[in-house]
Amino acid sequence: MITVSDLSLHYSGQPLFSHVDLQFVKGNCYGIIGANGAGKSTFLKILSGELEPTSGEISLLPKTRMSVLKQDQNAYDAYSVMDTVIMGNQRLYDIGKEKDALYEKEEMTEEDGIRACELEEEFAELGGWEAESDASRILQGLGIPTAFHQTSMADLDARLKVKVLLAQALFGSPDILLLDEPTNNLDINAVNWLEDFLLEFEGTVIVVSHDRHFLNTICTHIVDIDYNKIKLYVGNYDFWYDASQLMQNLMKNQAKKNEEKAQELKEFISRFSANKSKSKQATARRKLLEKISLEEIPASSRRYPWVAFSPDREVGKDILFVTDVSKTIDRVKVLDKVSFIVEHGDKIAFVGDNENAHTALFKILTGELEPDEGTVKWGQTATFSYFPKDNTAFFQDCDDNLVEWLRQFSSDPHEAYLRGFLGRMLFSGDDVYKPVKVLSGGEKVRCMLSRMMLSGANVLLLDQPTNHLDLESIAALNNGLEAVNCNVLFSSHDHQLIQTVGTRVFDFTSDGKLIDRKMTYDEYLERAAAQA
Repeated sequence: MITVSDLSLHYSGQPLFSHVDLQFVKGNCYGIIGANGAGKSTFLKILSGELEPTSGEISLLPKTRMSVLKQDQNAYDAYSVMDTVIMGNQRLYDIGKEKDALYEKEEMTEEDGIRACELEEEFAELGGWEAESDASRILQGLGIPTAFHQTSMADLDARLKVKVLLAQALFGSPDILLLDEPTNNLDINAVNWLEDFLLEFEGTVIVVSHDRHFLNTICTHIVDIDYNKIKLYVGNYDFWYDASQLMQNLMKNQAKKNEEKAQELKEFISRFSANKSKSKQATARRKLLEKISLEEIPASSRRYPWVAFSPDREVGKDILFVTDVSKTIDRVKVLDKVSFIVEHGDKIAFVGDNENAHTALFKILTGELEPDEGTVKWGQTATFSYFPKDNTAFFQDCDDNLVEWLRQFSSDPHEAYLRGFLGRMLFSGDDVYKPVKVLSGGEKVRCMLSRMMLSGANVLLLDQPTNHLDLESIAALNNGLEAVNCNVLFSSHDHQLIQTVGTRVFDFTSDGKLIDRKMTYDEYLERAAAQA
């Protein structure tokens, strides 16, 4: 159990959160949510002891072992993958190394023998004899095959390093797990495996995530950081969201009733305060008026952008024909004889581990790449807009501010129109004059979505659009893609987005083949599980 008592954190004299009292109990999973900048990751750092609060304290039960998902991908480059994972239980790793060093001595003293016995006993108690098999099981579950387990961390690409660090956090049956964005860069299969692991985990899990399906699946409680406070709610993310919307409506209705009652009392007092026969009633009502609270409902720190796509014209019968397209990149065949026809109303989700195939196909469809063989034919009425996975080229070495940057994609060049549009995308005041090259990852994504909305295209191509977005922006994008009456081809790690938007599934296998199914994502997963 973790107990948080009267916790406060101030930056430059301003409270990030104040007077927080919480208990995190064994067997529960707590999802931490809040707007960007609300302090989610900061709160995790306080719980882990990495950051000192301004006031208050964090207390743990004796002999409690806490495991934290590390963020520095290069911190373990000097170690093998297996050693890095076992370091998740640092005491076990240290014992193993000390024990091995003793046995490597040419001659052991009596003291060495006694020490070796002590180490062997503790090693066994900590599960040392099963350590490598346990670590291997976790690594394989996250999609890292055994061939990589003795590889140096320095030789892994960034996506695999992220998985190894996650395996490190999960290793060794810790009492408490602190996970900051554990699903980032994980493929769907790895996310599903992680969900199952956490559902069976017997300790306490505290997790920050922007994946709504993940939070709905694993969470027993939601910890909401808003209004400079941290509050605990029972239930998963959807339960919290529905309850919070209901509470907001109740608060607004109560405030409206209070205003109406106050106005009624003011009118009575004004009419009858000079009337002797009514003066007592007027006095009574004045006292009642003083008791009515007319405090404004505090504004939530959450801000939802406006995401809505409006095609300039409806697409015709012929949209897109792809025939026998193949592509090899760096001597790896990512697409092999891929053929499909996009039909009217199709919203196609690209899924599967072969993300290089997704990006290659998007680039071929937009003309950025030429296929090695095969053809791509767009219908005469089809116009597309493309959201690339890597948007660096749109912002790098660009000195334009947001208004100037957006103007190049708008048919209406007037600043008032562009500022209004940017305001709906959460850029207000002087923010619109910031150079685009200094924007955060999430801000750049919102700019790219703005560009797409201004295009008037009737076919939308989006490669991982939810990367860098917060929950509110993901929800807004989800709603926008659900509502738009045009064709959409997209890839994403967000299960809920795939399920609610997609009407058709493209699964690209590791050898570049295409599995095409006209069904929802959940239906596809059920069929795949039944055939396994």
